[in-house]
Amino acid sequence: MIRHTSVDVPKGTCYGWADVPVAATFEQEAAETKRNLGDTVFDKVFSSPLTRARKLAAYCGYENPVLDDRLKEMNMGDWENRLYKDIEREDPAIRKWYDDYMNLTATNGESYRLVYDRVANFLDELKKRPYSHVAIFAHGGVLICAGVYAGLFPEDDCFRHLTPYGGIQEFEMKDER
Repeated sequence: MIRHTSVDVPKGTCYGWADVPVAATFEQEAAETKRNLGDTVFDKVFSSPLTRARKLAAYCGYENPVLDDRLKEMNMGDWENRLYKDIEREDPAIRKWYDDYMNLTATNGESYRLVYDRVANFLDELKKRPYSHVAIFAHGGVLICAGVYAGLFPEDDCFRHLTPYGGIQEFEMKDER
């Protein structure tokens, strides 16, 4: 699993499903990601449909990955593309969400639990496919959910394991065919 590169949004911006642009450092970051992937041959390549993930996939040589909405970042609903400080002034629900983002949804958005369920659904389906080596270009929250799913780290401490921009998280799943 490969996390997209840095994005070009003001610090403190809430984004998830927003199709934000990549940072000016894209070429450098993407080149490092491509080097880290090496000459690995993948049976199949999947990507979030959001531009920041697809652009990295294309840079790494995968111009036509299979796009899957289940690989999108957390839907931040009404908070998308807004500064957290502005949200805090205007929507008191964010205070409760800060305390229980695992279970509470962003206003008109998703919770961690909902993201986990869709990522787990994708991975459950993937295990039934005849692939032995797959690349998935996605987002930090998706990689966290996949890491919990794969048993790489516990859910109660999962956000300490956020893969850096352009980083790669590897794991093995048992074949269920």
